[in-house]
Amino acid sequence: MTILRGLPPICDERAEVLILGSFPSAASLAAQQYYAHRQNQFWKILGAVLDLPLLTMDYAAKQAAVKEAGIAIWDVYASCERVGSLDAAIKNGVANDFDHLVATAPRLRRVCFNGRTAGRFAPQLAALGLTALILPSTSPANASWSYAEKLEAWRRAIEDGIVAFHEQRRRQRGTPPHSAGSHRRLDR
Repeated sequence: MTILRGLPPICDERAEVLILGSFPSAASLAAQQYYAHRQNQFWKILGAVLDLPLLTMDYAAKQAAVKEAGIAIWDVYASCERVGSLDAAIKNGVANDFDHLVATAPRLRRVCFNGRTAGRFAPQLAALGLTALILPSTSPANASWSYAEKLEAWRRAIEDGIVAFHEQRRRQRGTPPHSAGSHRRLDR
């Protein structure tokens, strides 16, 4: 079986929230773009959370937009063996270097795992001082959650994590900051 290599992170020093998937799908590896499978709801959900047209942007614009929003995107595995695209088929996975990523993103304080397979790394990232949240997978294979349920879970997790982005947008729109009582719980 051939060893597959993942994609580099989308990240810069502005990152406040890290989104970790498991490993790129065959479509993503072929396109060299995160979440390139057209049925994956990742860009649609993240675009709705950020109120940005990510779904219609080209990949370079998507990368710039998520960085501007304080979001980093990567996968838990740097390499693995896998036939097809299902997480269950991942064999001999080698983890990415999270210590290095955390060192390059000093504002990073929250990691959101895109699904349970990636979420297996929650203890490892929590040990680095990050708040770890396991979210429903945006994969088309996850049919147990509706789009609306996924969107609400992702919205709660990400909006509370990207403070600088929201403050900048608030200033641009001329709206007052949120009151102390406006925070939402992340659990159901």
